Formats: sequence, structure tokens, C-alpha cells
Amino acid sequence: MDYMDLNRASPKDNFSLPHIDVLVDNIAQHAFFSFMDGFLGYNQIMMLPEDQEKATFITFWGTFCYKVMLFGLKNAGATYQRAMVTLFHDMMHKEIEVYVDDMIAKSKAPEQHIGDLRKLFLRLYKYKLRLNPAKCTFRVKTGKLLDFLVNENGIKVDPDNVKVIREMPVPKSESEVRGFLGRINFIARFISQLTATYSPIFKLL
Repeated sequence: MDYMDLNRASPKDNFSLPHIDVLVDNIAQHAFFSFMDGFLGYNQIMMLPEDQEKATFITFWGTFCYKVMLFGLKNAGATYQRAMVTLFHDMMHKEIEVYVDDMIAKSKAPEQHIGDLRKLFLRLYKYKLRLNPAKCTFRVKTGKLLDFLVNENGIKVDPDNVKVIREMPVPKSESEVRGFLGRINFIARFISQLTATYSPIFKLL
């Protein structure tokens, strides 16, 4: 579906997503983790009846509309994050962290982790939210979150990201330089004296 016109006409929802660095820092240095993914993510949020007609589509069999929030809508991410904050506000930054449809339970001890998961599952059941078991990993001591590796010792850069940067072709245009800098900036916290290192590259812009 192409919702370009609908997105253009929709006011932007400025509900902010969690800052990635803060979220990763909150998770690191715990001993046990469970990484979970919401099943069909945005589709678990019902659309208001008066908004359903805005997402109608025509087929050979008639005209239909969605009753659930769609991927590709301008404010889908902000709407989903607001829903998660509303439903799990008392658990966030304590037992769990949530980044849109990624949910992470974190604990210092194995017994505590079982209790944290039980509390989370009861909350999910209460609000009829589902997880995708194929994308869930439970009770592990290290894992990948938003392209970082986290464990009880702290945070590491995902080697796959480093490999992508190393294998990037030499930038030959301003847009390619900016793309390269964007990838480097994502791991900036791990690079000493980054500003000085960046200096010759900035001169290319």
C-alpha cells in the first residue's frame, strides 16, 4: 500500500522514541536477559473506527479497510511506543526496556529473572498482546540489541557493523560521505578523539 498522500496530510506525532544510548546503558551490566519481539508489531494496535476509512483499498472483490494500525503510516512508530509506555510505565527502566516492538527483560539474578518474566507475561496477557516466539530469546547472558552487544560486563560494538563499515566503498559524492559519517556516528561512543579523526572528512563536505 502507498500511503504517501495520507502521511503528507497527517500531523506529525512528536512522541519521542527512547534514546538508543540511554536504553543500551540501562540494559548493560545485568546478568540475565530475555529479548522479545512483538508479533506483527503495529498490527496489534486497533485503529479508531473513524480512522479506518482513511486506510481503505480497492480490490477486484470490493473495497476494504484495515481495522488495525498499519506498517508504513507516518505516526505508527510513535503511536506504538506511546501505547507501550502507557501499558508498561511502572516496569520500564526497572524490569524491562521497550523500543517500539522490541522488549527486553533484564535481571541481576536467575530467580529474579523468572519473576520479572512472569510479571511481564501477565501484563501482556491482560492487554492481549502477543510475542513472536521465532524472534524471542529467553534467559541468556549476552545478546544483541539495536546493533549493540550487551552483557553483564557492559556494551560492545556488533562486529557485523564494523565489517559493514570496513567493506564500504570509498565515498565519491557528498551524499556518500554523509552516509559514511552516519554509520561512524552510530558507534561514536567507542571511538577515542573522534572529532579530530573526523576533521579531514568534514572538509570534503
